[in-house]
Amino acid sequence: MTSITRSALALAACVACSGAMSASLDKLDVQLSRSSPLAHGDVDITVDVAITNTTGHAVTLTRWQLPSEHLQGPLFRITREDGTRALYNGPLVKRAAAGEQDIVHVAPGATLSYRVELTGAYEIGNGRFAIEYVAEGRRDGDASLESAAPLYLWADGRSAAPEARADDDSLASLLRRKGSISFTGNCSSSQKSDLRSAVDAATSYAKESARYLGGTPSGTERYVQWFGEFTPSRWDTAQSHFDAERNAFKTKPLTLDCSCTDRNTYAYVFPNQPYKIYLCGAFWSAPMTGTDSKGGTLIHEMSHFYVVAGTHDWAYGQTAAANLARTNPDRALDNADNHEYFAENNPHLP
Repeated sequence: MTSITRSALALAACVACSGAMSASLDKLDVQLSRSSPLAHGDVDITVDVAITNTTGHAVTLTRWQLPSEHLQGPLFRITREDGTRALYNGPLVKRAAAGEQDIVHVAPGATLSYRVELTGAYEIGNGRFAIEYVAEGRRDGDASLESAAPLYLWADGRSAAPEARADDDSLASLLRRKGSISFTGNCSSSQKSDLRSAVDAATSYAKESARYLGGTPSGTERYVQWFGEFTPSRWDTAQSHFDAERNAFKTKPLTLDCSCTDRNTYAYVFPNQPYKIYLCGAFWSAPMTGTDSKGGTLIHEMSHFYVVAGTHDWAYGQTAAANLARTNPDRALDNADNHEYFAENNPHLP
């Protein structure tokens, strides 16, 4: 459930002042809390999130930077005492450009308050956990949201989660032809035809990108534009990601689902469920190749699977992705849109 303070509602219409005064470096205060630091047994684990605009002027956010009833992205980073991360197994979504309905205006001094249930999307077992809010999904001009300090949780008496397969190696999968495509969600004949062409385009993108990165490592214009400052290790990481994508498109059984109708969404996946991709409304009107294309969308989504590259959605859109490469190359290598735009290479860079 979401509650917005009266001051936020009163000044939510301040579009002009937020547009004039908000800057990409604006950072809101995020505080996490629980009624108890202990969680015993198989209970739902919830946290309270308070996001306060302490900048002194109105700022804008995109709604998917904020919690909702069901998490639509890994807004939290949950770290065990040994430094390993609790896996996020909820949806990862490629979104179209934000419309007015997707923009949240936060007045100076206003606080947005949420209670979020975590165990539906994260694998939280027993032990001590540090919970942080990282709010992926920025677009250019959005304020930044990251908690200043972690919330610590001690969990015990929880049942062991069923062991998950990293890849689909069941007998049914082994009997399917390598590199096959199957359809679910009542895809029409024309949709199936488009999807086969999109897979061909994505496969070509992955092969060309892997070939490019198989050359002599250097700070080329194309590499720096989408992955930031060159280092040999970062170049190797990018190459390994596209090698894995090429292998997946060529040899893995791909399932494409047409049931999603959200017009402001291209596609989504569950990162622990390779190789199934759900296509949504914005996908069907996209060009086959080029910026934010059908083929590029499949590159974006394939990169999310843990068995491929395990990318996230730190930033959306070419402008925000290029800014991310310039300011945080490590995150650019972990961002699905940066992989898509590197592969689409539009406009062309050498």
